[in-house]
Amino acid sequence: MRAIIVGAGIAGLATALRLSHAGWETLVVERAAARRGGGYAVTFGGIGHDGAERLGVLRALRDRSFVTAELAYRRPDGRLRFTLSGEAIAATMDETSFTILRGDIESVLFEAVRDRTTVRFGTTVTAVDQVGRTVTVTLSDGSTEHADLLVGADGLHSAVRNLVFGPEQQYLRNLGHQVGVYMLPRRPQGLADGASGTISDGGRTFAINSVGNGRTTAFFGYRTDIPTAAVTGDPRVALPAVYRDMGWLVPEALVGLRTADSVYFDTISQAVLERWSTGNVVLVGDAAWCVSLFAGYGSSLAVGGADALGTALERHRGDIPGALAEWERALRPDVERKQRLGRWVKDVYAPRSRLMLELTQLPLRLASWPPVRSLIGRHLQG
Repeated sequence: MRAIIVGAGIAGLATALRLSHAGWETLVVERAAARRGGGYAVTFGGIGHDGAERLGVLRALRDRSFVTAELAYRRPDGRLRFTLSGEAIAATMDETSFTILRGDIESVLFEAVRDRTTVRFGTTVTAVDQVGRTVTVTLSDGSTEHADLLVGADGLHSAVRNLVFGPEQQYLRNLGHQVGVYMLPRRPQGLADGASGTISDGGRTFAINSVGNGRTTAFFGYRTDIPTAAVTGDPRVALPAVYRDMGWLVPEALVGLRTADSVYFDTISQAVLERWSTGNVVLVGDAAWCVSLFAGYGSSLAVGGADALGTALERHRGDIPGALAEWERALRPDVERKQRLGRWVKDVYAPRSRLMLELTQLPLRLASWPPVRSLIGRHLQG
């Protein structure tokens, strides 16, 4: 059996690795000219943890994880509001979860699958045709490929979804926020090694994180009523305009924006589809179900979903549509719960009013109190 996988991100690489374990031949095509790194930090666990263990990459992922020693919440001018210790942060996670950069998950998966698949960079799909049990794909380099299965793992703005399921306007639910993330060339002196700091004010959030191995990420998230800002906006113009009056390490982070190698800049949106597959074409990861960073489970769903897809295909040998239907039935309830969570969080994230800010940060303040921290830990691990 042969699969063409569009997208060399977490979902695409995990799918290629799982299918290779099942004996499939795979071709991965990726729009970018080369692999990308960095990205924002995620909490990885749940079905992602179990899937990574079955894929044989869990140890390598844990080796790339990092621990935040301190998280400081600050006022717009940099004055300290309150601090969460490393123990308090750890208490909010179950014992199987850990923190890791999205780009490091991709790196681990790429190293695991690179000798098991063919990856063609600088390429994407331009046409899809299904005849019987065969999917024929035309690629942007002019070549044509045939496969038993086409996997669209090409993210929120999926080309496969656009070609096979229809324009993204039918499926994307904008959550009214914009996000910009990039790596800084160096850790600012005002940020301790292994520490993180954040400011929330007037519908804007800034976070800066020391994420191990001398790396530092800058994160900007803010409310916006312009849904097309990510498509037409330039982050090097938009971010300084929104954050120009914020102090502390924000000015230094904005200087780093000028020379950043790669900047992720997009609306915070969800993908909501009635079906994730049609015939022998399936969407995986953000292309199918983007829960948004508000829900905080996308990377885990991508790895766990890819693993579950491979299991379903093994169980339904010769019946790909049947495998895809079973896989979706099992996974969709978890996805929809996370999407509901993401839609709830959007209303309380980066509040514009001071009162709402105090209310949303109250649970964090309580988590810094040892008795509450102990109670949270017992609940998660019980």
